[in-house]
Amino acid sequence: MTLDISKVTIPPHPGIYIMKDSDDKILYIGKAKNLKNRVKSYFLRNQNYKTQKLVEKIHDVEFVLTDNEEEAFLLEANMIKRYRPPYNIELKDQQRYTYLRITNEQYPRLMVARRTRTGEFLGGGKVYGPFTRGSSKMLSIGLLRKTFKIRICKKLPKEACLEYHIGNCEAPCQFKQAQVNYGKNISELESILKGKQRLGDFVNKLDKEMKQASNNRQYERAKEIHETLQRLSSLQIKQNMETPRVGSDEEYFGIKIKDQTAYLMSFRLSNGVIKDRNKFSFDLVGDNSFSSFLSQYYSTNPIPKYVIVSEIPEKKDILEEVFSRASGFKVNITVPMSGKRREIVDLIMRNISLTISKGADPALIELQEKLGLENIPKTIECFDISNHGEDYAVGSMSCLVDGKPHKSGYRKFKIKTVKGRDDFAMIKEIVKRRYLRLKEEKTEMPDLVLIDGGRGQLNAALDALHSVGVKVPCVSLAKENEEVYHSKANKPLVMPKNNPALKILQHARDEAHRFGVAYNRAIRKFT
Repeated sequence: MTLDISKVTIPPHPGIYIMKDSDDKILYIGKAKNLKNRVKSYFLRNQNYKTQKLVEKIHDVEFVLTDNEEEAFLLEANMIKRYRPPYNIELKDQQRYTYLRITNEQYPRLMVARRTRTGEFLGGGKVYGPFTRGSSKMLSIGLLRKTFKIRICKKLPKEACLEYHIGNCEAPCQFKQAQVNYGKNISELESILKGKQRLGDFVNKLDKEMKQASNNRQYERAKEIHETLQRLSSLQIKQNMETPRVGSDEEYFGIKIKDQTAYLMSFRLSNGVIKDRNKFSFDLVGDNSFSSFLSQYYSTNPIPKYVIVSEIPEKKDILEEVFSRASGFKVNITVPMSGKRREIVDLIMRNISLTISKGADPALIELQEKLGLENIPKTIECFDISNHGEDYAVGSMSCLVDGKPHKSGYRKFKIKTVKGRDDFAMIKEIVKRRYLRLKEEKTEMPDLVLIDGGRGQLNAALDALHSVGVKVPCVSLAKENEEVYHSKANKPLVMPKNNPALKILQHARDEAHRFGVAYNRAIRKFT
């Protein structure tokens, strides 16, 4: 039973609201400048489907007042981290990263670095990473421990253990020479992790040791080194030591909304180089927004000096103030209009489109974006007129599916109603005939209709589509300058000659032209 919000006393002040179900479990936590206005808005009509489902489960609402909206931002982030409500944004990064820690003991150990929800590392010692092959972290740690003879015992034993006898440790617990070697081994391991010694150099060193062992007929030792080299080939080390909570130079975010779900991607840059990429998504329920996402994200991640975004989030000024206070330096949130930053944002947006489209051809995705199409143009039908004097004129249609010719979908047309050389009228005739038939047969329409020609040919095709009551996106491609004419734009779209999206249109146009010329020749041959 839905909560009767009219019976709930709601303060008209800034703060957070906590929505609970009948079992007193927290469903959602949100913030507001005016709690009364915000909470009542949930119970209005015309909410999206997922918000309606949330409202149906609400049995009680609690409030926590704050002095201002800025404090509400901070409190909301902390409460969400603590309770993890099912309807709030949960930052489940789709790519995991591993951090390694060398302890500060007398004989240090190598371990996985564990983190708290606030992003701080547990335990003492030095932390290295992130390592991009998170799924192989235990293999990597085991390999490094074995290679550098690092002990694994929690407490130093009084005498050599099994690890010594199987060759994984030199037993600094018992032998003086092992104690001397242990320090050298740790230094060499740190040198690899810090990047002072290149991983490739270390691999070459092992390779020489393997060949030498083989020449000395130490085949077990050679086999052991060979296995180590095989494992090292899959170990990718990001050779930077992380300083927790110190921001990188820049981090970029792109966001797209589809079907009540927000899709985001981030690129982290340091010294102009992309160092990290993450993907996220969340449902548009309640106050879930780009702004609340950023608030949650930077409550557990290092804050950069510049947050570059595809669109300005709500409460930008408050976010900047909160991030600046938390990081200790001025943080700027901005949307780039041009230059390298704009190019990176555009790249992120293309990657998001690729994610949403589940692996469609990137050129088709770019074509969708450039033409402002609702759907990816997986099926494109292109029309052309082939004239030879006034007596021989035919129409042709090529068909591309997923950017490739679909020969069984090609069609040819004899011109029936037009006399003389009138390309506009001929285009109108064949387009009308094609889509009137598809409509009568209740056959699926293409995602895009392409016409060979300029504005005049496009208008003729649009008239034909309108006359048969068919709504299909339609553009034309003028051959002289490869300009794309669109009904929604006054000026033609001009793409670079090497643009993959343009090449798809050219391919469809060239196929229609080739098919039409062949049909025209065949008619003239037999008449």
